[in-house]
Amino acid sequence: MLGDNPKRPPTNGDGTSLLVKNIFKTLQGEGPHAGVPAVFIRLGGCNLACSFCDTEFEDYQQHALSEIVKTIENLSLNSRAIRSINLVVITGGEPFRQPINNLCEALLFSGFAVQIETNGTLYREIPKEVDIICSPKVSNNKYLSVREDLLPKVTAFKFLISSNVEFYESVPELGQKEYNIPVFVQAMDEYDAKINAKNQQMAVDLAINNGYRLSYQIHKNLGIE
Repeated sequence: MLGDNPKRPPTNGDGTSLLVKNIFKTLQGEGPHAGVPAVFIRLGGCNLACSFCDTEFEDYQQHALSEIVKTIENLSLNSRAIRSINLVVITGGEPFRQPINNLCEALLFSGFAVQIETNGTLYREIPKEVDIICSPKVSNNKYLSVREDLLPKVTAFKFLISSNVEFYESVPELGQKEYNIPVFVQAMDEYDAKINAKNQQMAVDLAINNGYRLSYQIHKNLGIE
């Protein structure tokens, strides 16, 4: 969205329907599950508007929970009608804008592993079995704090790294040491080959010098969603 999206507040509801941008099968391209086949459900809207955001999450529609789960189950099947995908990634936008507990419970009941990608500024109670990948963001010249009720539940942090965008050149302490949370560093994609090369080298150096793990957007190199 490159910061062109409206900042949307959290929604109310009972979770029997959600605002969905799209649902698709692919490979998880980054973070701790990189390379794992997954069905992505991209929920609509975000409470932040980051100038570097590389994702389109507006133009969404409301879908019933039963319809969402059925679509995911169908996409998880291979050409022989056998489930070949066991991971569902709930992303956005910002997933915690919406009441996603029922969705998480339904997917876990159907035998899927579930991962959520969040910016860490919102939280709703969800099953403890769900992996939460938190990618903190900067606003008003400082990193936004990760919510205290979310922090103990975070599976991993993913920090974007940029040699060009202020405040993204290093990794701040946001609670990862206290809770022993693994840290991934990922070069920001700024759609400029020279800048991206610098970002990638900076991410590599940070990983080597601090014991972080490198996250690399393999889906972009493969040309898949």
